[in-house]
Amino acid sequence: MPEFSVPRKKTRQPTKRRPGTSGWRFVFYAVALACLTIVAVRALLVDIFYIPSGSMEPLLEAGDRVLVSRTDYVFGEIQRGDVVVFDGRGSFAPLGPGGVEQALTDTMRFFGLGDTETVYVKRVVGVGGDLVACCDSSGGVTVNGNALEEPYVFPMNAPSEMKFEVAVPEGKLWLMGDHRSESFDSRGLLGAPGGGLVSEERVIGRAISVVWPPVNAAAIPRPADAP
Repeated sequence: MPEFSVPRKKTRQPTKRRPGTSGWRFVFYAVALACLTIVAVRALLVDIFYIPSGSMEPLLEAGDRVLVSRTDYVFGEIQRGDVVVFDGRGSFAPLGPGGVEQALTDTMRFFGLGDTETVYVKRVVGVGGDLVACCDSSGGVTVNGNALEEPYVFPMNAPSEMKFEVAVPEGKLWLMGDHRSESFDSRGLLGAPGGGLVSEERVIGRAISVVWPPVNAAAIPRPADAP
């Protein structure tokens, strides 16, 4: 009688991985996670902005980089005396083109690749409901009829060489630079649409400290409540 043999089961050979594959995969995931973390921090917590001019001297010098808190105004209100970073489109600068082109520009600016010509840093002098004027008998700025103490103004600068009186609507801000003779701010836009007032919605955050260069590194204090 013929003999029958039972076929042997073929054993599967383990798949060979290419050398270094797992290492490169780990690096990729680590870089992706780092990028996502940076994006989340910049979008929700803090960001860093470059100071292009001397309009906020002596507090901020051209070339400084400041740390900006995006959470201060989530949990609190904008206060007089705050140094704020804001998007000046529609007030200090023309509105962008809109649509896809504007979205691309905003994305590039977010990652530090685009221009920041429409991003400004100024000090809040008046908030919604305030009557801001200059100048009183002493030559100073007043808020709601009370003289405003401004120790931060650039030495030897007048509080303002331009006279003005502005009633600030709710949701708007009156902003001025500390280097009054060199600052392009709300005063220079009185005759323009919007009257130099900036919407609170345009505020990116509050400048909380100088982080670069190291010789200028220091916290940016909030002055005592103005009148």
